[in-house]
Amino acid sequence: MKTYATLGPACMDQETLCDMLRAGLTGFRLNLSHTALAECEDWLHAVSAAAGQTGTHPELIIDMRGGELRTGKLARPITLQEGDTVTFGRDGLPLDDDILAALTVGQDILVDDDTIRLTVASRDGQSAACRCTRGGVLGSQKGITLPGITLERPAVSPEDHADFALAGTYGITGIMQPFVRSRRDLVEVRQAMAQHGIADLMLFAKVEDETGLKNLPDWMALCDVVTIARGDLGSNLPLWTLPRVQKEIAAICRQSHKSFLVVTQLLASMVSHPVPTRAEVSDIYNACLDGADALMLTNETAQGRYPAQSVEWLLRVAREGEAHR
Repeated sequence: MKTYATLGPACMDQETLCDMLRAGLTGFRLNLSHTALAECEDWLHAVSAAAGQTGTHPELIIDMRGGELRTGKLARPITLQEGDTVTFGRDGLPLDDDILAALTVGQDILVDDDTIRLTVASRDGQSAACRCTRGGVLGSQKGITLPGITLERPAVSPEDHADFALAGTYGITGIMQPFVRSRRDLVEVRQAMAQHGIADLMLFAKVEDETGLKNLPDWMALCDVVTIARGDLGSNLPLWTLPRVQKEIAAICRQSHKSFLVVTQLLASMVSHPVPTRAEVSDIYNACLDGADALMLTNETAQGRYPAQSVEWLLRVAREGEAHR
């Protein structure tokens, strides 16, 4: 089984990277939702140095922007409490025009995998005032979900094209495409990869909403690995249905002999604790029994206090699951 960890400030010292690779980690994910590939050169050099020191050859996956909806860039994070009002648009926080245009009174806005929840209280043509119903720290470029609304956006953004152009230079081995909804999305991605001379890289396609889930049998042949991205998937669908949906996707992939990866909150408690919960190890074990070919950590290694220990626990449980499936 392949295992991946997300790069971030928490794991970028040489000792930690080496510990993760020595534990048996397959590779790393670089989230480009907030930055450009060229701006991550120091991190990529650090991974290369750790690989040389440990005699390993880690894979490098870049997670693209695609058509994802995100908050705008903020001068500094904003702490929101329940009942607070925040305005987007004119004289407020920046928000893409198509997102702003889609907002109507009563519309919920789920931010950062639903850690923050807002409801549109009033709006005019150029702004929307929202009431906070679930507080948290609002940062720049955080993912947005608008339940019940689908915005048509290109599968490959201009920023993605710029990153594709540099992927070969930086030794990238895989592309992870967010919010895949149709064959057309993946055709567009494949064409962009070919245009930039990286057609041979692995393509990981994320299932993140109801449309992508419904159309999965039609588009899955165009990717190398189906990715069950439980963050946005659990925001776009009723959360209590997520375990069933995960199992349904796993079954479809098994029947089609398609590799699949499970990601998001596999070891969420280890962001702040050195040992996982019983529920988390059971979750990982069950993903293995369902036939997962790969598992991926996100905040646990990018921002958590115990990145190397998180990798060790992931591998320990994954090996146990593999041995008994």
